[in-house]
Amino acid sequence: MVDALGVAVVGFGWMGRVHTQAYARVPHHYPQLGVRPRLITVAEEVPGRAEDAARQFGFASTTRDWREVAADPRVRAVSITAPNFLHREIGVAMAEAGKHIWIEKPVGLTADDARAVADAVAGAGVQGAVGFNYRNAPAVESARELIAAGEIGAVTHVRIRLFSDYAAHPDGALTWRYERERGGSGVLGDLASHGADLARFLLGDLVSLTADTAIFVPERARPTGATAGHALASGGELGPVENEDYVSCLLRFASGARGVLEACRVSVGEQNNYGFEVHGTEGAVFWDFRRMNELAVSRGTSYQDQPVSTVYVGPGQGEFGAFQPGAANAMGYDDLKVIEAYRFLRSIAEGTPHGTTLADAVHSADVLDAMARSAESGSWVSLPVS
Repeated sequence: MVDALGVAVVGFGWMGRVHTQAYARVPHHYPQLGVRPRLITVAEEVPGRAEDAARQFGFASTTRDWREVAADPRVRAVSITAPNFLHREIGVAMAEAGKHIWIEKPVGLTADDARAVADAVAGAGVQGAVGFNYRNAPAVESARELIAAGEIGAVTHVRIRLFSDYAAHPDGALTWRYERERGGSGVLGDLASHGADLARFLLGDLVSLTADTAIFVPERARPTGATAGHALASGGELGPVENEDYVSCLLRFASGARGVLEACRVSVGEQNNYGFEVHGTEGAVFWDFRRMNELAVSRGTSYQDQPVSTVYVGPGQGEFGAFQPGAANAMGYDDLKVIEAYRFLRSIAEGTPHGTTLADAVHSADVLDAMARSAESGSWVSLPVS
């Protein structure tokens, strides 16, 4: 028998919509799952937005106050897709109310915020998942297995890139994302958080780093109304951009491998250019999010002039088989969030974690805090030991 699980979504911008759609699709791709999500309520402070979500997706109720979600006995699991400065307060409150939480990265403004949410989840004995979606790509999971099996020899170095143009337009609105008090870090929390998670997911613990950051668009116009996503605003009062547009970082891993992580939100000509290149003593593996279902792999003992082959992931690799019947049939971004929702719900059904956890969020947040300290001091910074 399949049990209905009451779920709520707090914050209904683009990511709230993505979470909602993922819940709706889970039963289609994972009919064997022992729980089925039921959309109970959506919380959104922007007038009319929650009501629109309810009409479109079928939420049973709406509210402008997320505290009503915490008090609602119908709700057993909550997606937290509100702005970063609310992550800690909402995450801790939901966990203490006995709700399982699926929360978007970076889980607050600092590593202390992420730890507070992680501690609340552990103390309440609920399940917690985090939105590090790129590690869910079957090709990325396949790359991790390939590396762990020694198929490219001992890893020597990695390059991780996350370049986007979403903030490149000079008329991009000065939303909460660009303010320290509400957004925390800039491209660190938004994109480099994914890079930090991928680095550890692929190669293990980091031990130290040094970073440099920059702001390339120093002022933006304040929006005159509610915004969603990366809206434009012109003619409004100009205000300062308080957090970084760009970061470059050198990494040292516990294994002895070296790495480079680079992220930018104002890269004109780059649309979601995310990926990695991992080199070893006997080969290499490459992944580009824009060709999400492919790996470029070089392995063997030729060393010099060794060829690179394109490998298409297929059923049997990660969760690919839940979406497509054969290799080279494409999966997309939203499918990664369906996988994330499935693993969150499976964690609840089985009482044991599957997929990303709040511990992963803490590790990523420690890396981001270290990057910020290094950029300020200009020195190498050591990372906490796991």
